[in-house]
Amino acid sequence: MAGVLVLFSIALITIYFRESSGGGLHQVQSVGATVLRPFEVAADRVSRPFRDAYGYFAGLVHAKSENGRLRRDLDKWRQEATQNAYAASEKTDLLKKLHFVNSRSFPGGFGFVGADIISQPPTAFAQQVVIAAGSASGIRKFDPVVTGEGLVGTVVRVTHKQSLVALLIDDTTSVVALDVKTRAQGIVKAGSSFDHVGKDQRVEAGDKLVTAGWKLGGLSSIYPPGIPIGQVTAVGQNDVDLYKHVKLQPFADFKTLSSVLVLIPKNR
Repeated sequence: MAGVLVLFSIALITIYFRESSGGGLHQVQSVGATVLRPFEVAADRVSRPFRDAYGYFAGLVHAKSENGRLRRDLDKWRQEATQNAYAASEKTDLLKKLHFVNSRSFPGGFGFVGADIISQPPTAFAQQVVIAAGSASGIRKFDPVVTGEGLVGTVVRVTHKQSLVALLIDDTTSVVALDVKTRAQGIVKAGSSFDHVGKDQRVEAGDKLVTAGWKLGGLSSIYPPGIPIGQVTAVGQNDVDLYKHVKLQPFADFKTLSSVLVLIPKNR
């Protein structure tokens, strides 16, 4: 039976291809296609929402996957950019320190110990930081602390591996300073004012201040002379007060400090 059907099918195919387009088999095919066309249209309309839904969800899955990949790439690039910016900042800070160490402003007879800041000021009123170096590195109480821009403060407490530094802007810090241009002397307090400057002394806005490094008999300043402190921003006086009113801006940026240099006498 199967063989007969096969032979019959071959015969029909042969007749279909040999007859003209107006032949009987072609007409039967045309009629069949016309009859089935409404069912094809209906089936297409029924299946189209499912095909669209499948395409939508497939596209949504692909979009979510692509979005996740892009987010991972963005996070990676952001981390790399942050690391590069940090490295550039550290390099700039290191170059400033090296420039200061090799400049004429660096005090003679002193070496230095570099240390990272590991604890920032606890409050706005107590401007003190903790550095990761102590007596094991040769640091002692009252050693001056500097950075590439100038004076930072002084060591006020020392342990074996850490030290507490009172910043120049701390209320307890005072430094005898000298106006580089006019040689006027006074005391820098809390890093914001240049006090005890007599009215007979000349101080102008824009003048630069450095440590005076005084000596009196067997006593001497804990700060060696010539360390940059800051720049005068305003000068005023009145008839009642004995001294001028001088404001200054420190050279060191205390908001961005991450590491410092502690000055240590070579003859210690």
